[in-house]
Amino acid sequence: MVSISHILLLSTALFFIGMYGLFTRRNMIAMLMSIELILNSININFVAFNKYLWPGRLDGIFFTIFIITIAAAEAAIAIAIIINLYRSQLSIDAEDATELKY
Repeated sequence: MVSISHILLLSTALFFIGMYGLFTRRNMIAMLMSIELILNSININFVAFNKYLWPGRLDGIFFTIFIITIAAAEAAIAIAIIINLYRSQLSIDAEDATELKY
């Protein structure tokens, strides 16, 4: 049986992999995927605490569904911004985005 400590260890590993990717990558798509990893680690925490601490309630599941919908909207908006940046700069490098000329 999987204990809550194993699940929290997995969640912590996903969170720090996402933070590492967010701080070390310059590609905006990789940064977006890192943010998604961070949000998924938070979802794992909500589901694990809901299952092990309050098994009869669905609060953690509702928070998880809310985070998934927010992450989908965030991804759609971020991809639209990245496409517009690529059209104007011909690059999706994060450091090139600071040199936008309007």
